[in-house]
Amino acid sequence: MTASSRALSFNSAAAQYEASRPSYPSALFDAVEEFLGRPLTGTRVADVGAGTGIATRLLSRRGAEVIGVEPGGEMAAQFREALPDVPVVRGDGNALPLRDASHDLLTYAQSWQWTDTTRSVPEALRVLRPDGALAVWWNTTAFDVPWISAQHERIARHCGVTARSSVRPSDEEAVELAGLSGLRVVRRQIHWQRTVSLDTHLGNIGSRSAFLVLEQASKDAFFADERGRLQDLFPDGSVEEAYVVDLLIAAR
Repeated sequence: MTASSRALSFNSAAAQYEASRPSYPSALFDAVEEFLGRPLTGTRVADVGAGTGIATRLLSRRGAEVIGVEPGGEMAAQFREALPDVPVVRGDGNALPLRDASHDLLTYAQSWQWTDTTRSVPEALRVLRPDGALAVWWNTTAFDVPWISAQHERIARHCGVTARSSVRPSDEEAVELAGLSGLRVVRRQIHWQRTVSLDTHLGNIGSRSAFLVLEQASKDAFFADERGRLQDLFPDGSVEEAYVVDLLIAAR
């Protein structure tokens, strides 16, 4: 399974993605504004790999003049339904359908890993204005919460992937971004929480690419077992999720 195939696997679960994926805390956008040295109001932003528009809507609420860039047809359709007044164009971070020096900020919420950095970094530099910046972030695993760390291990084993032992991006990824771009890179980590239903929590896990490419029987077996575990932990059916937003901001 190639990276591009996994990236496009989200199309098969676009509605599930929109309904269950976590949003982002206001402190994330405070950090971006602090780095920029100005409010997002009036800032020309392209949200790259916008998905269903989860980050895009928060940028728009901050007053940014934002456009979504999304490769997947079903994901873009969910975007248009959720944000009918915000434009979205088809494309990805490796070949941005945007003019040279046209944007103040490029954002990549959960999407930087789907790009080829030898292509996406030059594309970002092409599209950014001379004083522009790019912001890359992920909602990552809160390893300091025991049940979340244990669940992370179970997911990795079931999906046949290597369990991470730290949040992303790694220090090496930050160094790579700075080296490829020649930009000044700042890293921030922001802890936050949300409380959701058990069904929403499981739907969020099931919307990840590692699960979307599995056979249905394999997914069913995992979620049946995981539901039982979580019902013991959260008998009222409300799951307290914890996240660490890991943020890289880069500018000339």
